[in-house]
Amino acid sequence: SSELRNAQPFAFDYSLGGIAIAHNGNLVNAAEVRTRLEASGSIFQTSSDTEVIIHLIAQARGADVIQRLVTALSQVTGAYSLVMLADDKLIGVRDPHGFRPLVIGRLKDSFVLSSETSTFDLIEAEFIREVDPGEIVVCDGSGIKSIKPFAAEPTHFCVFEHVYFARPDSLLNGRAVYRARQKMGVRMAEEAPVEADVVIPVPDSGVPAAIGFSMKSGIPFEMGLIRSHYVGRTFIEPQESIRHFGVRLKLSPVRSVVDGKRVVVVDDSLVRGTTSRKIVKLLRNAGAREVHLRISAPPTTHPCYYGIDTPTRSELVASSHTVDEIARYVTCDSLAYLSHEGLMASVGADSKDGDGVGYCSACFTGRYPVALGGSSDDGLVRLRRTK
Repeated sequence: SSELRNAQPFAFDYSLGGIAIAHNGNLVNAAEVRTRLEASGSIFQTSSDTEVIIHLIAQARGADVIQRLVTALSQVTGAYSLVMLADDKLIGVRDPHGFRPLVIGRLKDSFVLSSETSTFDLIEAEFIREVDPGEIVVCDGSGIKSIKPFAAEPTHFCVFEHVYFARPDSLLNGRAVYRARQKMGVRMAEEAPVEADVVIPVPDSGVPAAIGFSMKSGIPFEMGLIRSHYVGRTFIEPQESIRHFGVRLKLSPVRSVVDGKRVVVVDDSLVRGTTSRKIVKLLRNAGAREVHLRISAPPTTHPCYYGIDTPTRSELVASSHTVDEIARYVTCDSLAYLSHEGLMASVGADSKDGDGVGYCSACFTGRYPVALGGSSDDGLVRLRRTK
């Protein structure tokens, strides 16, 4: 839950000293492990699954923090990229499936860890490499030590990082995010062409895909929607009334770009459909003659249980409605999504049996690579990556 007590990093003391920890991801067996720990006397101070890792470290046997960390993480499943401080060590860990990103950089004589390479540019650090799935990196005065104590698993990097969450100036999973999104737009123009006068993005994450769509289609690119950077991401707002008002605060149409035009609107995703409906209304009120909506990702039909705070399945409009039904709801003249095959080709992954090799696309396919422990479809807590 979004409470102050769940704010990270967590800092605690135990028998070997002090540790601070921050966690990007979601443990799918956290409730089960927490119940077991509470039965043995553990007292939890938060509702975050990260605290499960803390108690497992404290209870583990081992001469140092690394041994205890390995013991602790062998008892949890799901997605985790961890950054820890312990004594004079900076520690980074990625789960064996590599759901969430984690990268290593160098800042003068020090090392830095981050989810994205774009942060290194900010502090003028040098990007070294990505932490491998299942790897523990230990940084101290003697350099970087790599440990791979876990059994190898198939890699399932989150493809939604490339679609939406990562910054376009980042390099993730060996791919430039900006170029991947641009390729999504190119593929979208191939799969769902339309006669129109102008291509506009839903800023900011829709911009590279709209550029790609324009390049391939030959339809001019314009910034027909201007975004206020003082408003957060609307799809994660908890109340419908806040989301609706947030769209009006967040986006303003440029009448001189859309008035009297057949407009292609390129967005990265369509979740509940309420935001898209508002955008179409804004454009029509600004004089758009036609509004054609193109989504540079497949329909989002299932929640994420691996670290992205998505709505429950009942709130995902594509889980219970056809493309035509969604188009009527958002009141656009046409609607098309990028195919799953097209998405995987855009990020450089082959599509095999409906899944992209090396990627997790469960939010589009419903095929979860790590079992959810028998929890109901809407029963897991999703706490992470609400940037």
